[in-house]
Amino acid sequence: MPLTSPQKMFENAYQGGYAIGAFNVNNMEIIQGIIQAAEEEQSPLILQVSAGARRYAGQTYIIKLVEAALQESDLPICLHLDHGQDFEICKEVIEGGFTSVMIDGSHLPFEENIKLTKQVVDCAHEKGVWVEAELGQLAGIEDDVKSEKSIYTDPDEAVEFVERSGCDSLAVAIGTSHGAYKFKGDPNIDLERLETISSRLPNFPLVLHGASSVQPEFVDMANKYGGQIEGAQGVPEDKLRRAAQSGVCKINIDTDIRLAITATIRKQFAENPSEFDPRKYLKPARQAVKDMVQHKITHVLGSSKSI
Repeated sequence: MPLTSPQKMFENAYQGGYAIGAFNVNNMEIIQGIIQAAEEEQSPLILQVSAGARRYAGQTYIIKLVEAALQESDLPICLHLDHGQDFEICKEVIEGGFTSVMIDGSHLPFEENIKLTKQVVDCAHEKGVWVEAELGQLAGIEDDVKSEKSIYTDPDEAVEFVERSGCDSLAVAIGTSHGAYKFKGDPNIDLERLETISSRLPNFPLVLHGASSVQPEFVDMANKYGGQIEGAQGVPEDKLRRAAQSGVCKINIDTDIRLAITATIRKQFAENPSEFDPRKYLKPARQAVKDMVQHKITHVLGSSKSI
Protein backbone atom coordinates (compact mmCIF):
# COMPACT_ATOMS: atom_id res chain seq x y z
CA MET A 1 0.00 0.00 0.00
CA PRO A 2 1.48 3.42 -0.91
CA LEU A 3 1.98 6.26 1.52
CA THR A 4 -1.12 8.36 2.00
CA SER A 5 -1.94 11.99 2.68
CA PRO A 6 -3.34 12.81 6.12
CA GLN A 7 -6.34 14.55 4.54
CA LYS A 8 -8.81 11.67 4.79
CA MET A 9 -7.39 10.64 8.16
CA PHE A 10 -8.08 14.09 9.54
CA GLU A 11 -11.55 14.35 8.02
CA ASN A 12 -12.53 11.10 9.73
CA ALA A 13 -10.81 12.05 12.98
CA TYR A 14 -12.54 15.43 13.14
CA GLN A 15 -15.95 13.88 12.62
CA GLY A 16 -15.23 11.00 14.98
CA GLY A 17 -13.79 13.05 17.84
CA TYR A 18 -10.42 11.34 17.92
CA ALA A 19 -6.85 12.16 16.91
CA ILE A 20 -4.21 10.43 14.79
CA GLY A 21 -0.96 9.65 16.56
CA ALA A 22 2.11 11.22 14.96
CA PHE A 23 5.01 9.15 16.25
CA ASN A 24 8.62 10.20 15.79
CA VAL A 25 10.82 7.47 14.30
CA ASN A 26 14.58 7.03 14.39
CA ASN A 27 15.33 3.35 13.74
CA MET A 28 13.93 -0.02 12.72
CA GLU A 29 12.77 -1.16 16.16
CA ILE A 30 10.76 2.00 16.78
CA ILE A 31 9.05 1.75 13.40
CA GLN A 32 8.28 -1.95 13.92
CA GLY A 33 6.83 -1.39 17.39
CA ILE A 34 4.59 1.43 16.20
CA ILE A 35 3.37 -0.51 13.14
CA GLN A 36 2.63 -3.66 15.18
CA ALA A 37 0.59 -1.67 17.69
CA ALA A 38 -1.40 0.14 15.00
CA GLU A 39 -2.11 -3.10 13.16
CA GLU A 40 -3.57 -4.71 16.25
CA GLU A 41 -5.66 -1.62 16.98
CA GLN A 42 -6.55 -0.97 13.33
CA SER A 43 -5.55 2.67 13.54
CA PRO A 44 -4.16 5.00 10.85
CA LEU A 45 -0.64 6.27 11.49
CA ILE A 46 1.59 9.24 10.94
CA LEU A 47 5.28 8.41 11.09
CA GLN A 48 7.24 11.60 11.45
CA VAL A 49 10.88 12.41 10.97
CA SER A 50 12.70 15.23 12.72
CA ALA A 51 15.85 17.02 11.62
CA GLY A 52 17.72 15.01 14.25
CA ALA A 53 16.38 11.73 12.89
CA ARG A 54 17.45 12.71 9.36
CA ARG A 55 20.96 13.39 10.62
CA TYR A 56 21.10 10.21 12.71
CA ALA A 57 19.66 7.60 10.34
CA GLY A 58 19.70 9.42 7.02
CA GLN A 59 16.60 10.24 5.01
CA THR A 60 17.11 7.37 2.56
CA TYR A 61 17.40 4.77 5.33
CA ILE A 62 14.23 6.00 7.03
CA ILE A 63 12.28 6.04 3.78
CA LYS A 64 13.40 2.48 2.99
CA LEU A 65 12.41 1.29 6.48
CA VAL A 66 8.98 2.84 6.02
CA GLU A 67 8.72 1.26 2.57
CA ALA A 68 9.45 -2.13 4.17
CA ALA A 69 6.64 -1.52 6.65
CA LEU A 70 4.27 -0.63 3.82
CA GLN A 71 5.03 -3.93 2.08
CA GLU A 72 3.99 -5.86 5.19
CA SER A 73 1.03 -3.73 6.28
CA ASP A 74 -2.18 -2.42 4.74
CA LEU A 75 -2.51 0.41 7.24
CA PRO A 76 -3.01 3.98 5.98
CA ILE A 77 0.40 5.52 6.75
CA CYS A 78 1.55 9.09 6.23
CA LEU A 79 5.23 10.05 6.24
CA HIS A 80 5.64 13.52 7.73
CA LEU A 81 8.51 15.96 8.24
CA ASP A 82 8.47 17.25 11.82
CA HIS A 83 9.68 20.83 12.41
CA GLY A 84 11.06 21.70 9.01
CA GLN A 85 13.29 24.68 9.68
CA ASP A 86 13.30 26.23 6.23
CA PHE A 87 11.97 26.02 2.69
CA GLU A 88 14.96 24.02 1.41
CA ILE A 89 14.44 21.12 3.85
CA CYS A 90 10.73 20.98 3.05
CA LYS A 91 11.47 20.94 -0.68
CA GLU A 92 14.01 18.15 -0.17
CA VAL A 93 11.59 15.82 1.62
CA ILE A 94 8.75 16.63 -0.80
CA GLU A 95 11.01 15.51 -3.63
CA GLY A 96 12.02 12.50 -1.52
CA GLY A 97 8.46 11.19 -1.33
CA PHE A 98 7.11 12.49 2.00
CA THR A 99 3.34 13.03 1.89
CA SER A 100 3.22 15.73 4.56
CA VAL A 101 5.58 18.46 5.80
CA MET A 102 5.62 20.84 8.71
CA ILE A 103 7.19 24.23 8.14
CA ASP A 104 8.03 25.76 11.50
CA GLY A 105 8.06 29.54 11.21
CA SER A 106 6.76 29.97 14.76
CA HIS A 107 9.94 31.77 15.82
CA LEU A 108 9.44 34.42 13.13
CA PRO A 109 7.31 37.58 13.26
CA PHE A 110 3.71 36.99 12.14
CA GLU A 111 4.11 38.35 8.61
CA GLU A 112 7.36 36.47 7.99
CA ASN A 113 5.78 33.25 9.26
CA ILE A 114 2.93 33.68 6.77
CA LYS A 115 5.35 34.41 3.92
CA LEU A 116 7.53 31.34 4.63
CA THR A 117 4.52 29.06 5.12
CA LYS A 118 2.92 30.22 1.86
CA GLN A 119 6.18 29.56 0.00
CA VAL A 120 6.16 25.96 1.25
CA VAL A 121 2.41 25.60 0.55
CA ASP A 122 2.88 26.68 -3.08
CA CYS A 123 5.67 24.13 -3.56
CA ALA A 124 3.97 21.28 -1.69
CA HIS A 125 0.52 21.61 -3.21
CA GLU A 126 1.98 21.20 -6.70
CA LYS A 127 2.93 17.67 -5.60
CA GLY A 128 -0.23 17.00 -3.60
CA VAL A 129 1.68 17.20 -0.31
CA TRP A 130 0.00 18.34 2.91
CA VAL A 131 1.41 21.33 4.83
CA GLU A 132 1.29 21.82 8.59
CA ALA A 133 2.32 25.18 10.02
CA GLU A 134 2.71 26.51 13.56
CA LEU A 135 1.54 29.70 15.23
CA GLY A 136 2.64 30.41 18.78
CA GLN A 137 5.62 28.85 20.52
CA LEU A 138 6.10 25.87 22.84
CA ALA A 139 8.64 25.97 25.62
CA GLY A 140 11.19 23.17 26.00
CA ILE A 141 13.75 21.36 23.87
CA GLU A 142 13.35 18.75 21.14
CA ASP A 143 16.26 18.18 18.77
CA ASP A 144 16.88 21.60 17.14
CA VAL A 145 13.69 23.19 18.51
CA LYS A 146 14.36 25.24 21.64
CA SER A 147 12.38 27.92 23.45
CA GLU A 148 12.56 29.13 27.03
CA LYS A 149 8.95 30.28 27.19
CA SER A 150 5.57 29.60 25.70
CA ILE A 151 3.73 32.07 23.50
CA TYR A 152 0.11 31.00 23.34
CA THR A 153 -1.69 31.05 20.00
CA ASP A 154 -4.03 34.01 19.53
CA PRO A 155 -7.39 32.81 18.10
CA ASP A 156 -7.84 35.89 15.90
CA GLU A 157 -4.33 35.56 14.48
CA ALA A 158 -4.93 31.83 13.88
CA VAL A 159 -7.86 32.56 11.57
CA GLU A 160 -5.92 35.20 9.63
CA PHE A 161 -2.85 32.97 9.43
CA VAL A 162 -4.75 30.02 7.96
CA GLU A 163 -6.59 32.19 5.44
CA ARG A 164 -3.48 33.99 4.21
CA SER A 165 -0.92 31.19 4.30
CA GLY A 166 -3.09 28.46 2.81
CA CYS A 167 -1.75 25.84 5.25
CA ASP A 168 -3.70 22.60 5.60
CA SER A 169 -3.37 22.14 9.37
CA LEU A 170 -2.12 24.29 12.22
CA ALA A 171 -0.08 23.44 15.31
CA VAL A 172 -1.27 25.60 18.20
CA ALA A 173 0.33 26.51 21.52
CA ILE A 174 -2.00 26.00 24.50
CA GLY A 175 0.48 25.08 27.23
CA THR A 176 2.07 21.83 26.08
CA SER A 177 5.85 21.80 25.73
CA HIS A 178 8.69 19.78 24.24
CA GLY A 179 10.78 17.31 26.21
CA ALA A 180 10.28 15.32 29.43
CA TYR A 181 10.16 18.28 31.84
CA LYS A 182 6.99 20.01 30.75
CA PHE A 183 5.70 21.30 34.10
CA LYS A 184 7.09 22.15 37.52
CA GLY A 185 3.67 22.38 39.19
CA ASP A 186 0.17 21.54 38.07
CA PRO A 187 -0.13 21.23 34.28
CA ASN A 188 -1.77 24.29 32.75
CA ILE A 189 -3.38 23.29 29.47
CA ASP A 190 -5.64 26.02 28.10
CA LEU A 191 -8.45 23.92 26.65
CA GLU A 192 -10.74 26.96 26.52
CA ARG A 193 -8.30 28.65 24.14
CA LEU A 194 -8.23 25.49 22.05
CA GLU A 195 -12.03 25.37 21.86
CA THR A 196 -12.12 29.04 20.84
CA ILE A 197 -9.61 28.47 18.04
CA SER A 198 -11.50 25.38 16.89
CA SER A 199 -14.83 27.20 16.87
CA ARG A 200 -13.35 29.96 14.69
CA LEU A 201 -11.81 27.42 12.30
CA PRO A 202 -14.64 24.89 11.93
CA ASN A 203 -13.67 21.55 10.36
CA PHE A 204 -10.05 22.67 10.22
CA PRO A 205 -7.53 20.16 11.68
CA LEU A 206 -5.44 21.43 14.59
CA VAL A 207 -2.26 19.84 15.90
CA LEU A 208 -0.70 19.47 19.35
CA HIS A 209 3.08 19.32 19.65
CA GLY A 210 4.88 18.48 22.89
CA ALA A 211 2.06 16.13 23.84
CA SER A 212 3.84 13.17 25.44
CA SER A 213 2.37 12.23 28.80
CA VAL A 214 5.79 11.15 30.17
CA GLN A 215 4.41 7.94 31.64
CA PRO A 216 5.60 7.55 35.25
CA GLU A 217 6.26 3.82 34.93
CA PHE A 218 9.02 4.44 32.38
CA VAL A 219 10.52 7.32 34.36
CA ASP A 220 10.53 5.13 37.49
CA MET A 221 12.02 2.17 35.60
CA ALA A 222 14.79 4.29 34.09
CA ASN A 223 15.65 5.81 37.48
CA LYS A 224 15.56 2.42 39.20
CA TYR A 225 18.21 1.12 36.83
CA GLY A 226 20.64 4.01 36.95
CA GLY A 227 18.84 6.82 35.16
CA GLN A 228 18.67 10.41 36.37
CA ILE A 229 15.31 11.68 35.12
CA GLU A 230 13.99 13.21 38.32
CA GLY A 231 11.02 15.58 38.13
CA ALA A 232 9.90 14.59 34.64
CA GLN A 233 6.23 15.41 34.05
CA GLY A 234 4.08 15.32 30.95
CA VAL A 235 0.62 16.29 29.71
CA PRO A 236 -2.23 14.51 31.53
CA GLU A 237 -3.83 11.95 29.27
CA ASP A 238 -7.39 13.06 30.03
CA LYS A 239 -6.57 16.54 28.73
CA LEU A 240 -5.14 15.08 25.52
CA ARG A 241 -8.30 13.03 25.06
CA ARG A 242 -10.40 16.19 25.49
CA ALA A 243 -8.20 18.00 22.96
CA ALA A 244 -8.89 15.22 20.46
CA GLN A 245 -12.59 15.98 20.86
CA SER A 246 -12.03 19.71 20.32
CA GLY A 247 -10.64 19.92 16.80
CA VAL A 248 -7.18 18.41 17.39
CA CYS A 249 -6.71 15.75 14.71
CA LYS A 250 -2.97 15.09 15.18
CA ILE A 251 -1.12 14.59 18.45
CA ASN A 252 2.69 14.37 18.37
CA ILE A 253 4.41 11.75 20.52
CA ASP A 254 8.20 11.51 20.78
CA THR A 255 9.42 11.69 24.38
CA ASP A 256 7.24 8.76 25.46
CA ILE A 257 8.89 6.58 22.79
CA ARG A 258 12.36 7.60 23.97
CA LEU A 259 11.50 6.86 27.59
CA ALA A 260 9.91 3.48 26.82
CA ILE A 261 12.86 2.22 24.81
CA THR A 262 15.57 3.64 27.09
CA ALA A 263 14.00 2.48 30.36
CA THR A 264 13.58 -1.03 28.98
CA ILE A 265 17.16 -1.22 27.74
CA ARG A 266 18.45 0.02 31.10
CA LYS A 267 16.48 -2.74 32.81
CA GLN A 268 17.83 -5.37 30.43
CA PHE A 269 21.42 -4.24 30.99
CA ALA A 270 21.00 -4.31 34.78
CA GLU A 271 19.34 -7.72 34.87
CA ASN A 272 21.57 -9.34 32.24
CA PRO A 273 25.02 -7.78 32.69
CA SER A 274 26.81 -10.50 30.72
CA GLU A 275 24.59 -10.10 27.64
CA PHE A 276 26.08 -8.33 24.63
CA ASP A 277 23.76 -9.40 21.81
CA PRO A 278 21.84 -6.25 20.75
CA ARG A 279 18.87 -8.38 19.70
CA LYS A 280 18.40 -9.52 23.28
CA TYR A 281 17.80 -6.00 24.58
CA LEU A 282 16.32 -4.36 21.48
CA LYS A 283 13.55 -6.98 21.22
CA PRO A 284 12.01 -6.10 24.63
CA ALA A 285 12.57 -2.42 23.87
CA ARG A 286 10.58 -2.82 20.66
CA GLN A 287 7.84 -4.57 22.64
CA ALA A 288 7.77 -1.67 25.11
CA VAL A 289 7.26 0.77 22.24
CA LYS A 290 4.45 -1.40 20.88
CA ASP A 291 2.69 -1.63 24.25
CA MET A 292 3.00 2.11 24.85
CA VAL A 293 1.66 2.99 21.39
CA GLN A 294 -1.29 0.61 21.86
CA HIS A 295 -2.09 2.36 25.11
CA LYS A 296 -1.97 5.75 23.39
CA ILE A 297 -4.18 4.65 20.51
CA THR A 298 -6.78 3.12 22.80
CA HIS A 299 -6.89 5.45 25.79
CA VAL A 300 -5.50 8.80 24.63
CA LEU A 301 -6.01 9.24 20.89
CA GLY A 302 -9.24 7.27 20.61
CA SER A 303 -8.32 6.08 17.10
CA SER A 304 -8.66 2.35 17.71
CA LYS A 305 -10.82 0.51 15.15
CA SER A 306 -11.09 3.65 13.02
CA ILE A 307 -10.03 2.08 9.71
